[in-house]
Amino acid sequence: MNKILKIISASLFAVLLIGCGSEQQDPTETVLEAQVLAAYPISELTEELIWETNLDDPIFADPQAIKGGTLRMYNSAFPLTLRSVGPDSNNQMRTLVQGNQLGLIDMHPVTDKVIPVLATHWAYGNDGKTIYYKLNPQARWSDGKAIRADDYLFTLDFMRSPDILAPWYNNHYTTEILEVKKYDDLTISVTGSTAKPKADLHYYYSISPTPRHFHILNEDWVKNYNWKIEPNSGPYKITNIRKGKYLDLELKKDWWAKDLKYFKYRFNVDRIRVKVIRDEEIAFRHFMKGELDLFPIKAPKFWHERATGPLIDNGYIHKIQFYNNIARSPFGFYLNQDSKPLDEPGMREALASAINFDGMLENVLRGDYERLPSFNTGHGKYSNTELTAPKFDLDKANALLDAAGWDTRDSNGIRTKNGEALNFGITYGTAIHTDGLVYLKEEAKKAGIELRLDMLDAASFFKKLNEKTYQLAMLSFGVGYRPAYWQHFHSENAHKPQTNNMTNMDKPEIDELIMQYRAATAAQDRERLSRDISTLIHQQGAFIPGYYAPYTRSAYWRWLRLPSFVGTAQNSSPFDLFGNTGGLFWLDPKIKEETLAGKKAKQVFEKQILLDTQHKVQ
Repeated sequence: MNKILKIISASLFAVLLIGCGSEQQDPTETVLEAQVLAAYPISELTEELIWETNLDDPIFADPQAIKGGTLRMYNSAFPLTLRSVGPDSNNQMRTLVQGNQLGLIDMHPVTDKVIPVLATHWAYGNDGKTIYYKLNPQARWSDGKAIRADDYLFTLDFMRSPDILAPWYNNHYTTEILEVKKYDDLTISVTGSTAKPKADLHYYYSISPTPRHFHILNEDWVKNYNWKIEPNSGPYKITNIRKGKYLDLELKKDWWAKDLKYFKYRFNVDRIRVKVIRDEEIAFRHFMKGELDLFPIKAPKFWHERATGPLIDNGYIHKIQFYNNIARSPFGFYLNQDSKPLDEPGMREALASAINFDGMLENVLRGDYERLPSFNTGHGKYSNTELTAPKFDLDKANALLDAAGWDTRDSNGIRTKNGEALNFGITYGTAIHTDGLVYLKEEAKKAGIELRLDMLDAASFFKKLNEKTYQLAMLSFGVGYRPAYWQHFHSENAHKPQTNNMTNMDKPEIDELIMQYRAATAAQDRERLSRDISTLIHQQGAFIPGYYAPYTRSAYWRWLRLPSFVGTAQNSSPFDLFGNTGGLFWLDPKIKEETLAGKKAKQVFEKQILLDTQHKVQ
């Protein structure tokens, strides 16, 4: 049966192909859109599809934004590679690469509805696991080559290839994304392994194009492409690298998507220079000298003590505390169950009872943070809100350790067994955690446990994580639209390097529920399974929940400007660079000139410490 093209909304003919310069439809754009749709061969499509698009949601950027300028920021480490997959690709600068590779669609950060990006339209198959996409014919790689259906087919070949040395991607693009089919250069379908609710299909079976013309897959791919700059589809491209010193990104002046509705008034700076400054204190000094425009504030001492004084009082530097409403990163201690005696459930429970996170939050972090209750927090009905973080309980810790045979102590009060002292190394990657960890170390001694603090530079930290040679690792992960359990807790990813199963979790009952969760098609079933998985993970005690801030804090020179609405609820920071909330800020050259002249003349501007609670969860 020939495919029947149904148009269900007037917005189907809305401007996407050559942008939207105003809220009113340009009739020439309607004609162009209709011509493109009419040109699509449809004989190979056998099911009746209802094509959708979305240009009805509001623009979420500020029309007052000024274009131009160079944003100067810093990172604590230089990456070991520019590859986005394979060994050492999971590094701090990964977002500079990944953030400039667009997906087929995105989620509107205010309405949470699907909006077009590389695809102009989408349709859902009757099987509940296939999505059809019409690609934007204007989409281009940064080298000028057109982005076409073959680039999506190549993604499947690329991600499945053993040459990239990326087992997680190999598995995901084999067992989860089963097929990418080309109907013509601008029409594809993506089929996943199981049916999902419509709201989840784009997330679970998302796929980005990979430039077929750029990659040559062979056994030397990892080495050959370690420092090659892959063509990208996003607003910026890497143009200058000085290893160990800095990395530059420049805005594409002829970026194909710059006038599309949901990209309007965004990505305003012409250039981003990311300096490598390994010490936070040194980075802060650079910032206070005006050598950096922005300083993200994580440690309370910077907010309360360091980011104070004449530069703030006289209005040259502003501060902001911005509340958001996002799923919370699972930050805390990941216990390597392949490291004895952490393979024993009683030892993990005893250790959790000897970790006084609540005391640290109050005494070291000034009550600025909240305790994370569990690994999965902030995902609505997908989170089990009845779970709570383990409490500091010396009686419980002592009883468990005595029962396990660690019932004698050396002259320093540390428990011993068969002549071996009870100690654990904590691997972490930034000095801002040191004060808190010193507090936890002293508290744990009360239970007879010695914690050894192992701070590494960022590159060494990520290498040790990837190789899984730690006992306890203090780290966090990014979170997605839905909780991701397979990569973190399925046994397929345990006992091997270069995977995200940081605890080496290997439990058949958890595996079974994870696979049911992946296979479930009804939203209610998925929500229930997610809560059940969360409960089992919590009971295993291999992740000790840390803490989170329900807000983000930054200090910035007053020439760095924000929209009148500051940011959306989905902004991890008002200064997000990329993603569906990125690029809302801009630099104002007149204000910079005014500020520098005023500083020299000792002029006083209005002091601004902004507390933005519009998105605060009550």
